[in-house]
Amino acid sequence: MKILKYIPNTITCLNLASGCLAIAMALEGHLRGAILWIMMASVFDFMDGLTARLLKAYSPLGKELDSLSDIVSFGVAPGMALYVLFRQAVAVMGEGGVIACLPYLAFVIPVFSGLRLAKFNLDERQTTSFIGMPVPAHALFWGSLVYSVQPLLPVGAMWILYGGLVLAFLSSYLLVSEIPMFSMKVKTWAWKGNEVRYILLACGILFIVLFGFLGIAGTVVLYFILSLFNK
Repeated sequence: MKILKYIPNTITCLNLASGCLAIAMALEGHLRGAILWIMMASVFDFMDGLTARLLKAYSPLGKELDSLSDIVSFGVAPGMALYVLFRQAVAVMGEGGVIACLPYLAFVIPVFSGLRLAKFNLDERQTTSFIGMPVPAHALFWGSLVYSVQPLLPVGAMWILYGGLVLAFLSSYLLVSEIPMFSMKVKTWAWKGNEVRYILLACGILFIVLFGFLGIAGTVVLYFILSLFNK
């Protein structure tokens, strides 16, 4: 029984390891590998909380470890992937000077992800739902979007750079906004009370079948829209 209480923290460590691998993949230019490891981190992030509830293995260490893992997997990892994409865009554009420094603005993502996590830990209103975009959803959006638009660099580098910067600041604001968003945690599997969750899940599967990795970004956008109307 003593061993069981370590299972949730072990899963959280797998989340952290996945985030580190996502960063390594991004630095090596393998953006597909980066999104895959971010996806793995999100699975472990969901499983550690579920396991802790099932085993009643809550601990202050687990809470702190979860936040530290999330800032790596869902803050630094997508920020690094976007930074690499922006560097590639600048290289295609053949620009130097001030423009060559713009890719560093991609790190607005880990900065605001850290603010989001700190705010979440102190906010007692977010026990069953979220206020602001949760960092796993935000990371999945950027990981899938970065990988999906990379092939367009030869013809759209300028649009990817400037459009991506605007979107990065906008989405970072959503992390710390006061917009209420529903959680995917369920108490029962019944349709009643979980309608919006099942709709999101069904649409997400359809988006991924139709659009591949880009469908993940589309699912996150749908999640945001549904949250606006799910009041």
